[in-house]
Amino acid sequence: MPDYKSISVIIPAYNIEDLLEKCVTSVASQDYPKELLQIIVVDDGSTDNTPGIADELARKYSNVQVIHKENGGSSSARNVGIEAATGDYLGFVDSDDYISGVMYSTMMEAALRNNADMVQIARDEISESGDKLPDVLEPFDEEKEITPTEHLRTLLMHTGDASFCTKLTKKELFTEDMRFPEGELNEDFYLMIHMLEKVNKLILLPEACYHVFYRTGSNSRKKAQDKDYFPPVFTDIVRNSDVVLDLVSRNHRELIPVALRFGFVQRLDYLLHIPISKMTSDNTFYKKVVSDLRRSFAKMLGNKYLSAKQKAYLTLLTLAPKGVRKLHAGIRGL
Repeated sequence: MPDYKSISVIIPAYNIEDLLEKCVTSVASQDYPKELLQIIVVDDGSTDNTPGIADELARKYSNVQVIHKENGGSSSARNVGIEAATGDYLGFVDSDDYISGVMYSTMMEAALRNNADMVQIARDEISESGDKLPDVLEPFDEEKEITPTEHLRTLLMHTGDASFCTKLTKKELFTEDMRFPEGELNEDFYLMIHMLEKVNKLILLPEACYHVFYRTGSNSRKKAQDKDYFPPVFTDIVRNSDVVLDLVSRNHRELIPVALRFGFVQRLDYLLHIPISKMTSDNTFYKKVVSDLRRSFAKMLGNKYLSAKQKAYLTLLTLAPKGVRKLHAGIRGL
């Protein structure tokens, strides 16, 4: 057996009574030495039976502990978990997801073998019906080592994974200034782009051991029954595109064209999802998104990293955003 290091796994939980046991059990059932695996469930002020289920799981599994706190959001819960963590490495699992039994042993072996600060494992997406959904990221067949700058580039090209749930990360990287931003939904991306400045290398593993469970009504997924619901994650991704452009401009100037492309695509995503009812003159954030695109129109057309289809959509939505969306909705019969 390799000389494993200790791991703390943080599971933020809010009103998840129907799925929490499956999640925690999948972590507690790892083929990892129990004495080296600390599992921290952070109950984020749940109002259903989540607190009771979490406490029962702590009684069932000796390496599970529960922290109860007032509601503050996923980032707040994760940050509380980080403060309580004693492991050499940190992992995170969302409470509606679950993991394969060999996930952390596989990741730790790779971390130790490569002396890596961060290891990423592949994931798959599971629907409410239990079916496997199409891969979000292109799968690969063998272990890869990449630099932090290379990983940043994949994030900007939307081909990389920013999630900390698919990562095993040295705890020493989570310094006081390296915490999840509270009050935002694109929190993994924000922390990842800043932490990459301190990471020595990343190891990417091809095994799909993290299982994302897509359930209706989760924070970042649109509620199909509410046509006017606009998940706040779409504003957060635009804000974070400006944050990463500033970071790249200071530390990775060779990536500026890619970072600009990222900002254009994030604004396109925003404009394709915002309900027409919210495309109004008093919506200052919406107006700024359109203004940003109009001001950078020439740069958008000249950006070699944007596809022809992306440029076409951006052009139409920059010139007449509301009219184009109405026409699009009419064509789709919405």
